[in-house]
Parts: sequence; structure tokens; C-alpha cells
Amino acid sequence: MRWRTCLALLAVGLAILIGGFVYDVLFAGIPYQDPTPELAARYARHARIARSIEAAGLAIWALGVVNAVLSWTYARLVKEGTPGPQSS
Repeated sequence: MRWRTCLALLAVGLAILIGGFVYDVLFAGIPYQDPTPELAARYARHARIARSIEAAGLAIWALGVVNAVLSWTYARLVKEGTPGPQSS
């Protein structure tokens, strides 16, 4: 159960991060060489949106990494802490 949450956070974060990159390429793209003020404002707005999407994806992915490390550590501690079968 814990690993599903970790993998889901990693997958969703990566998908959002890739979505931000795709948005950046499709809408912001390469900045114009000598843009008009309207084009410069449009580019800046789309680039800001793309950075926000990418930051959200990176934060979710990082949360998944932290969750995975903590789950692995907890599982390892529980496994070492439980006594083995006792012979009578």
C-alpha cells in the first residue's frame, strides 16, 4: 500500500513536469529576437505559467522521493525490530 502511494506521487509528479515542458515548448517556445511589447508580454506570461507547472511537478515528484525513502526506512526498521520465530 505504501509503495503504491510512492509510485503514484512519482508518476504524477513526472507527468506534470513533462506537461510543463510541453506547455513551454508549445506556447512559450523560443523567445522572439526583437519582439513588440505585446509579444514580449505574451511570451513572459506563458513562460511564467510553464515555470509554475514545472515547479509543481518537481515538488510532487520530490514529495514522492521523500515518501519512498521514508517508507523504505520504516519497512527496514520494522523488519529488523521484529523478533524471528522462537523455538520452544
